[in-house]
Amino acid sequence: MSAPASDSTLDARGLRCPEPVMLLHKAMAELSVGDRLLVLATDPTTQRDIPQFCRFLGHELAQSQEQDDEFRFILIKGS
Repeated sequence: MSAPASDSTLDARGLRCPEPVMLLHKAMAELSVGDRLLVLATDPTTQRDIPQFCRFLGHELAQSQEQDDEFRFILIKGS
């Protein structure tokens, strides 16, 4: 799986709920509006939690992929 273009990466592989979303919240706070964040995860609950995180906080989920029990998300920080 090739890594999509991003401004930074959050590697949450091996972490279980709620840790990936807690780290995601912190990572997004450090970005500027329009920045892209690549999130790498292995916890299947991220497939539900990350889209809900984006909807609730006004970020864009630009891409979501699953391959070999790994999940990759590209988020674009909203205002």
